[in-house]
Amino acid sequence: MKQKIALAATVTALVAALGASSASAVTLQEIKDRGQARVAVANEIPYGFIDPSGEAKGAGPDVAEAVLERLGVAPGDIEWVATSFSSLIPGLQAERFDMTAAEMAIRPERCQKVIYSEPNTSYGEGLLVKDGNPDGITRFSDFKKDGMKVAVMAGADQQQMLQKIGVPGGNVVTIASNSDAISTVSTGRADAYAATGLTASELASKSDKVAIVQNFKDPVIDGNEVRSWGGFNFNNDSTELRDAFNTELKAFKKTDEWKAILTKYGFTPADIEGATSKTTSELCAM
Repeated sequence: MKQKIALAATVTALVAALGASSASAVTLQEIKDRGQARVAVANEIPYGFIDPSGEAKGAGPDVAEAVLERLGVAPGDIEWVATSFSSLIPGLQAERFDMTAAEMAIRPERCQKVIYSEPNTSYGEGLLVKDGNPDGITRFSDFKKDGMKVAVMAGADQQQMLQKIGVPGGNVVTIASNSDAISTVSTGRADAYAATGLTASELASKSDKVAIVQNFKDPVIDGNEVRSWGGFNFNNDSTELRDAFNTELKAFKKTDEWKAILTKYGFTPADIEGATSKTTSELCAM
């Protein structure tokens, strides 16, 4: 196996309790001395996941692997840690891993808890519905109506988006992971699943019981159409590691190899162009 894989269903309650108080800087030299970089994913296709053969794949892992190799860390020296999305930030704070490669959207509230690389990806939103879209759903605001239910993954951005546009909390169903989305929608527990467009499309390809909303309208929040920018996360004290990673990431984003990785995972030319249209400083200040 090319990489060493560490599977962790969740970060334990003990790790979460330790929190930021146990945090200390992780440096590139420390990783080299250790002979291992610990990188987390949230098993979300196409952003960062472990495939059936045990290999780490996705836009995050593929780019992280290329950038770390430029920094002198071989692909075989990466320990991939699979955890839940909501455990990524607590895991960084508790030093369970050195960085994440989950393409977590860069949000101001998250910038207070961890530090980000520059953006690696850009992506829009989407909805997964029953095949044929029997309710005629086209946008997040449809779930303001009484009796309409929309599912979201715990800790995901869509939960906050729905709240900001006025969807009642009682109309939102929280699920643990994307793997629960198809059954949640197909059995009627929720009328739709809100996720990024790439995630919704990937899920729709796995079952003929569900489909993506073809005429989906991106949510508008504070007068702006929503688009997300994903990046790599580091512990707040690991600025030296983040800065070294950023230097090589910026250079790598100028290569055809970077574009080929994103294209392979379904990112459109507009997504790829958009990935360079904002800086992390801008996104953290929004």
